[in-house]
Amino acid sequence: MSEDQFMGNLYQRFPVTVEKGKGSHVWDIDGKEYIDCMGGYGVALVGHQNQRVKNAIKEQIDKIITVHSSLYNKTREEFLKTLIGLSPKGLTQVHLNNSGAEAIEAAIKFARKFTGKKGMVAMKGSYHGKSFGALSLTFNPKYKKAFEPLVEKVSFASFGNIESLCSVVDEDTAFVILEPIQGESGIIVAPDGFLQDVRKLCDEKGILLIFDEIQAGLGRTGRLWACEHWNTVPDILCLAKGIAGGVPMGATLVRPDILASMSKGEHSSTFGGNPLSCAAGTAALKALTEDGLVENSEKMGKIFREGLEKLKENHNMIREIRGKGLMIGIEMKFEVKDILMGLMKKGVLMLYSGRNILRILPPLVISEEDITKVLHALDSVLSEEEQKKNVQG
Repeated sequence: MSEDQFMGNLYQRFPVTVEKGKGSHVWDIDGKEYIDCMGGYGVALVGHQNQRVKNAIKEQIDKIITVHSSLYNKTREEFLKTLIGLSPKGLTQVHLNNSGAEAIEAAIKFARKFTGKKGMVAMKGSYHGKSFGALSLTFNPKYKKAFEPLVEKVSFASFGNIESLCSVVDEDTAFVILEPIQGESGIIVAPDGFLQDVRKLCDEKGILLIFDEIQAGLGRTGRLWACEHWNTVPDILCLAKGIAGGVPMGATLVRPDILASMSKGEHSSTFGGNPLSCAAGTAALKALTEDGLVENSEKMGKIFREGLEKLKENHNMIREIRGKGLMIGIEMKFEVKDILMGLMKKGVLMLYSGRNILRILPPLVISEEDITKVLHALDSVLSEEEQKKNVQG
């Protein structure tokens, strides 16, 4: 793959050159078709070549592509109205940026400025990005060690354990940040009651609560917002990935009093809120809410997980199935590299979380027919792997 000579060794790469996509399918340069359970790490939320998104981008290109936020733009205004109209209660203002890490960086600054405090608390197992602030809140030492010292005053609590959280917050804690469902560490779902307990603690101590729904938000879990599963609203909500149907965009939703603490020029983004992303964003949000994609995520996710539980009964290699909606993790007893390569040969692209967890983040348009094919392919690959291990054993 000739890209490698220019891009260094920064990505774990798979031997597939993707040429085009449609819905939940992609094709390589040789015309081989794959069911896409990678979904661009969750970016292809509304499906490849979503018609609403395509039309919106084409229309916008004929008008203008970039308008800095120091000027006004009607395409941006429409997107803002659409997004805020769907946002959790009280989150009525937003900073538009270009990625998940940028959405987190903005949240860090807003929370510190508003509270006047410096301490930050994240969760063990967290992943919030790789820019310096976001990396400081990311738990896994392998991402951080070479780049220390990072941003100071970060503590980590055990995810799902309110006592652990209570033990690390203090009078200088500005915010607590968490993913309602941890993605990178293996689709770890918050235990019932935990988000409510964190909200209560933050309210009692004057601490802001930030939810990172970059992977779990926007219908991925079968609800528009993952935090809806626990009826809990944060003070700041970070979004990105599929928010603009595949065009780069991030958004930091905030309470208006928090954003009001920021002075002009203290935070901005040259590309943030560009009309091309905003046009695509409005189209993606309409696809999610008007074309039944959130409901499809819930329904197909249930079918997928039920099928995987049946596979678990027949394959001793599977340790646990986790997730909500179409955010699914399959924890294996062995490394998953050979399983991923085997699936690829059978026309299925799938992700990993760490060495032993398969991660499924397909477009929310995926059909029951596709899910059946994926389950058959996985069943076959697992049988092959088990045979190999028996022979080796």
